[in-house]
Amino acid sequence: MVKMPVLFIGHGSPMNAIEENEYTASWRTLTREIPKPKAILSISAHWYTRKTRILTAEKPKMIYDMYGFPKKLYEVRYPVSGAPGWAENVKKMLDREVIEDNSWGIDHGSWAVLCKMYPAADIPVFQLSVDADSSIEEHFGLGKQLAWFREQGILIFASGNVVHNLGKIDWKMTGGYDWARQFDQYIEKSMMEHDTEAILHYADFGNAATLAVPTPEHFYPLLYAAGASDKRDRVRVYNTSCVFGSLSMTSYLLG
Repeated sequence: MVKMPVLFIGHGSPMNAIEENEYTASWRTLTREIPKPKAILSISAHWYTRKTRILTAEKPKMIYDMYGFPKKLYEVRYPVSGAPGWAENVKKMLDREVIEDNSWGIDHGSWAVLCKMYPAADIPVFQLSVDADSSIEEHFGLGKQLAWFREQGILIFASGNVVHNLGKIDWKMTGGYDWARQFDQYIEKSMMEHDTEAILHYADFGNAATLAVPTPEHFYPLLYAAGASDKRDRVRVYNTSCVFGSLSMTSYLLG
């Protein structure tokens, strides 16, 4: 069995699902660089819950968890199957209670990217939630516990944004604010060097970190990707840029 890599995707605007741009082109390129997975375990910033929850549905629903976008975006269909057997393994692997919860589904943190990577929707997808009450160290630890899935042909797919401050967005801005670029570069250096301590203590970076991560749900998925990798994994960086001032599209392929 080929050991699967780990992905962290800066997913940005859900409009990427219906647009063609440098970011979506990069997502397509990734599928030519990695083996086809048996299933995809997604950790999406958009399933931010109390306690850790897992989708076990055989036919998970699509979640359109965004507002004020064009009608065409809400017409996107990504009818993937679930992976209840693999989801049960997650419940066994993690050192905590994992609640079966099919009130959610495949949200745009997953489908807006995967519909570009795997448009045939022929790879089962199951989601693990991000527990709002866990510490940053606990999220990293959960990533380490999930690393076993790599040996089973499962793609660990973490989706968020290193920089995500909706309160500072400028929709007319093509690049990023100075603080956004500085923080993004700090995390990139830390990822390239497998510097776990720098990532876990990102808040020590100061005001740029405070602005880049005003709330943690989009940053935490990166911890799962970092935890599921190790220092033997080659780190490749994609889409290194910020958009709209305060969103980072920077993505990582580990392994």
